[in-house]
Amino acid sequence: MDSTNHNSAGAWAKKFHLAARSAIEATLKPYDLGSTQWYALRHLFRDGPLAQSDLLKRLQVEKATLSGVISVLVRKGLVEQTTDPNDHRQKLLSITSAGRTLWENLPDPIDLIRKTAFEGIPESDIATAVRVLSAGAERLNTFLKNGKKS
Repeated sequence: MDSTNHNSAGAWAKKFHLAARSAIEATLKPYDLGSTQWYALRHLFRDGPLAQSDLLKRLQVEKATLSGVISVLVRKGLVEQTTDPNDHRQKLLSITSAGRTLWENLPDPIDLIRKTAFEGIPESDIATAVRVLSAGAERLNTFLKNGKKS
C-alpha cells in the first residue's frame, strides 16, 4: 500500500475521529454512559421533548441502535418515552428530572476535546480544516445521493 495514503486528510480525519471517540468514551465511562447515550441526552436537554423519529435524524444512527439506546436510558430513569398525543404511532422522548440532574453535572467531552486537541492552534487553521472537511463530506454525500438515483 502506498505510504502517502496514510498521510492524507482522510486518514487523519479518521485517526482524529477514533481518538476523539476514545476520549469521549473515557470521559463518560465513570457516569455509565456511552457516546450515543450522551448525544441523545444532549438533544433532549437542549431541544426536548422530541419525537423519536426526529432524534433518529439528528443522531444519524440506525433505528435499532436508537431503540437500544433509548431502552437503556429509560431503564436508567434518565429518559421518559410516551406516546405522542397528536400521533399515536409516534413515540415522544423527554429527559427526566434525574436525567436533567445528571446532564447538569456531566463534564462536556466535546469541550474537553476542543481544549485538548486544539489549544494553541490558530482559529484560522481550525476554520480551514472545518471548511475543507465539510466541503469534502458534502461532495461525498452528493456523490452517494446521485449514485443511488442511477
